[in-house]
Amino acid sequence: MKRILLIEDDPGIAELLSLELKEAGFQVDWAETGMRGLVRLREARPDLVILDLGLPDLDGAEVARRIRATSDIPILVLTAQDAVDRKVSLLLEGADDYLVKPFHPQELLARIQVQLRNKQGSEVLSLGGLEVYPKKRLVRFQDREVRLSPKEFDLLHLLLSRPGRVFSRQEIEERLWGRPLEKDSNLVDVHVANLRAKLREAGAYGYLRTVRGVGYAVRPRE
Repeated sequence: MKRILLIEDDPGIAELLSLELKEAGFQVDWAETGMRGLVRLREARPDLVILDLGLPDLDGAEVARRIRATSDIPILVLTAQDAVDRKVSLLLEGADDYLVKPFHPQELLARIQVQLRNKQGSEVLSLGGLEVYPKKRLVRFQDREVRLSPKEFDLLHLLLSRPGRVFSRQEIEERLWGRPLEKDSNLVDVHVANLRAKLREAGAYGYLRTVRGVGYAVRPRE
């Protein structure tokens, strides 16, 4: 059963939302202030936070920033402000999604499910000692960070999403660039070579394989 932390200062709204969430099968923890919400976050270890912006002690955006500084937990913000610049700032400050009041409970539940699916799909991908953290865009090999360029990370993430599966050059081009590249382009070769070199330097030798005439794959080291 997934656990949700509701940070909302209005008892009436909190009670209604808690009832809807519990009927949908969630466990709910309620905090009526930002500071208490931050404490409950450490204690309850929820799967998602629903955060109201109009809190009596801390601004909701500040709560979102503090949460994001230490956790990648999904944050769904409830706001009465419908201005585009405010929505953009919320997303930049760490929120994953937002709902403008008033809203229908079914829409809230749908957005929660989307965030939980995204979170589940973004957990660490691992093969042997090689680990990729998609949301943090972090790569480690045996607890040592491997620094990659954005495209190198995207390439490794793609290959490691299906260990052993061979991805063709065309598939890689369409996934990383959104289109087939020019016939004489060597971008895929360059990124593969750079990624292989950086993995080798980190000690992850032999993970990135070239299958002649077919494409590339990540496989366990023999």
